[in-house]
Amino acid sequence: MSDVARTPTDWNTEAMQRRIRRRYGAERRFRLIGLGAILLSAGFLAFLLVTMLSKGIGGFSQTQVKLEIALPQTGSVLTGADVEAAVAAAATQQYGAEGPRLLSESAWVTVRNRIEDDLAAAGRPLTVWVPAASPIDMAAKSEGDTEAERLHSALERRGAVRTGFNWNFLGSADATDPAAVGIWGAFKGSLLTMLVTIALAFPIGVLSAVYLEEYAPRNRWTDMIEVSINNLAAVPSIIFGLLGLAVFLNFMHLPRSAPLVGGLTLALMTMPVIVIAGRNAVKSVPPSIRDAALGVGASKVQVVFHHVLPLALPGILTGTIIGMARALGETAPLLMIGMRAFIATPPGGFTDPATVLPVQIFLWSDEVNRGFVEKTSAAIIVLLVFLLAMNGLAIYLRNKFERRW
Repeated sequence: MSDVARTPTDWNTEAMQRRIRRRYGAERRFRLIGLGAILLSAGFLAFLLVTMLSKGIGGFSQTQVKLEIALPQTGSVLTGADVEAAVAAAATQQYGAEGPRLLSESAWVTVRNRIEDDLAAAGRPLTVWVPAASPIDMAAKSEGDTEAERLHSALERRGAVRTGFNWNFLGSADATDPAAVGIWGAFKGSLLTMLVTIALAFPIGVLSAVYLEEYAPRNRWTDMIEVSINNLAAVPSIIFGLLGLAVFLNFMHLPRSAPLVGGLTLALMTMPVIVIAGRNAVKSVPPSIRDAALGVGASKVQVVFHHVLPLALPGILTGTIIGMARALGETAPLLMIGMRAFIATPPGGFTDPATVLPVQIFLWSDEVNRGFVEKTSAAIIVLLVFLLAMNGLAIYLRNKFERRW
């Protein structure tokens, strides 16, 4: 039998070589597209951060004007009207007719606080640095108009103006004057609201996930519950606000605009997310862990709480991070329960009137005064830092309890 002529193998043919080159070319293009997507996302994130920092960093500084004032010595306590009139007169005497325009509306509050700290100051001359008016403050940050820049330059020549860190912004609540507003009231309201939210949503959500995954029988009722939970996780947040308005305010008559009601409403919104993440985390624990625990005589409850739940905790915390981050940035449900009120003092407890950071940002963004623009961006920076701190703590706890097998 003659030898059969052998043809070159397929991988040596020109057609196969072209297919291989196309395949490798497609892989390189896919890698470049993926890298481009990452760079585009990073560019948008960098643009957002740079924009927020450039606009909001000025909110953490404050321009002050030097005011020399002599309050009369009286036998009674000076009223706010007395101090305000004395401040206006001193500004007119020191800087002329345009003097009162140089000071903010809350300048007299600074003088009053100085007198309260030193009661003997009511009868002697004082030199007080008071907040400048919003146009002067903007001019000091190179954002004012021509007239404001002229007035600021005149103050600089007299050595009567300075710019420093705005501690009042971190320690005060809302106000009508942009020079006097602060973020502490909204920050404390957000903190109290988040405490109520996690205190309710986390244990109830985790226990619900454990029951549905480990104990609940497989029938149409549990299937209906699972479908309902999945649907609730996708419901628009304003629906939960309407539910909170109907149940917690109109039916239970809880205090309006309180962190307690805000936390209850956000807990309803966050709980489905924690349940879904908790079920997936419990389901990911290998069955061999359960079998080994049952084999050495552990009860079902011991298997779940001593073995399954600790191993599932990192995944549960991941779901909690997502849910709490969503709750921290929500505005619509809290507007429905009245947390958009003007709150001039920080809340003292869970039932006191309060607002939260997202709502405070929304309210300031709606103001017409230019001084609120940088305060809005500064409040966004505080919100981002709060969110990063909360997520950092959760990630630390997740990594601490994470186990590998």
